[in-house]
Amino acid sequence: MSNFVCDNIGATQGGHLTFGGLDTVELAKQYGTPLYLMDEDRIRHNIRVYTEAIAKYMPAGSGILYASKAASFKEMYRIAGQEGIGVDVVSPGELMTAAAAGFDLSNVFFHGNNKTDDDIWLAMDQGIGYFVVDNAEELAVIDREADTRGIVQKILLRLTPGIDPHTYAAINTGKVDSKFGTAIETGQAEQLTVYALSLKHVRLSGFHCHVGSQVFAEDVFERSASVMLEFAAGIRAKTGYTAGMIDLGGGYGVRYVDSDPYLDIAKKIRGVAQSVRATCIRLSMEPPAILLEPGRSIVADAGMTLYTVGTVKHIPGYRNYVSIDGGMSDNPRYALYGARYTVLPADRLNEERKMVCTLAGRCCESGDVIQDNILMPEDIGRGDLVAVCTTGAYNYSMASNYNRIGRPPVVMLQGGESRIAVRRESLDDLLRLDI
Repeated sequence: MSNFVCDNIGATQGGHLTFGGLDTVELAKQYGTPLYLMDEDRIRHNIRVYTEAIAKYMPAGSGILYASKAASFKEMYRIAGQEGIGVDVVSPGELMTAAAAGFDLSNVFFHGNNKTDDDIWLAMDQGIGYFVVDNAEELAVIDREADTRGIVQKILLRLTPGIDPHTYAAINTGKVDSKFGTAIETGQAEQLTVYALSLKHVRLSGFHCHVGSQVFAEDVFERSASVMLEFAAGIRAKTGYTAGMIDLGGGYGVRYVDSDPYLDIAKKIRGVAQSVRATCIRLSMEPPAILLEPGRSIVADAGMTLYTVGTVKHIPGYRNYVSIDGGMSDNPRYALYGARYTVLPADRLNEERKMVCTLAGRCCESGDVIQDNILMPEDIGRGDLVAVCTTGAYNYSMASNYNRIGRPPVVMLQGGESRIAVRRESLDDLLRLDI
């Protein structure tokens, strides 16, 4: 590993930050700022770490689904299709983006705790592969709509296994008290399963869970697998139904700052596979196919955001503010979660950084901060470039037009070349829907 938070980051002799092998200063000149950069080579590498480890260690039929919500635009689905993986979607917008990119929708899993009737109709009309069903109301609509089309719709049931991954409360989704899924502990998951098995136009393919995001804990997925397999074994004993797949969701953590640990994903997958095999032996059951849903760990370290400094404000005895031409409209994660980032002076890496400051955005909002307590050159000023690292996940996808600010473009980097994947939002774009 390099001295940077991720090994696709480097520096030129002249002190310019590089990303994916390209000079960020030159990229800023070419495309302007704010600017989302995405390292395609890194995305593909991260996908292959998963697929190769799963092929080596997991039961036959296992695989990954890219969690679209981390970063959803056409190029991501083209990459997923070329790499031979499935995807999950959580909205009609994500579904139709995948369709527009030519992705095979039979390999798409549609999530969500409150899919509308229109969502279900659209997904069926498009030939969705699977619904990940959250509740009985949704199940009834899927069965009814499948009946009208003369089809049998494949589904998974999303269950809550009662696992606490000790992560941010806002992204902890595996506890019994969650808006997602149906709880095993209360007996409701068994009731939902029996109901699903009674329906003529639904085919239950297996069970799904997701315990949270940014997970570093050693045994979270092993514990989830154990709970889910024990539930599946119990259902088999009571009904005769054998689950063909168990989807353990996603959530492996990534390094945002130097203090975050480095996760060996292949080693983690091997550990989960060993746990699955041991549990299946104990329960006298054939191992089902295991699905994982990485999102952040596919795209986070493949992303970087570049900004241009506008003003620097010194308040003696209080704080220094470095204000940039973006902010919470293109990255709301600090405002939402207090998310940590590594921030670097992209054009002045060789210079000493002694000034403690807050990186503030341009929005008319006191909470518009990208990061507190960072170090910058003492004479940083208007026109200098700042890079925020590890922004590939939940930055573009969570961006808004707050303050009527257009969203930045997404520029893909591959093999020493760059290209626009999503163009910069213009003032005309902002006005297009107004009447």
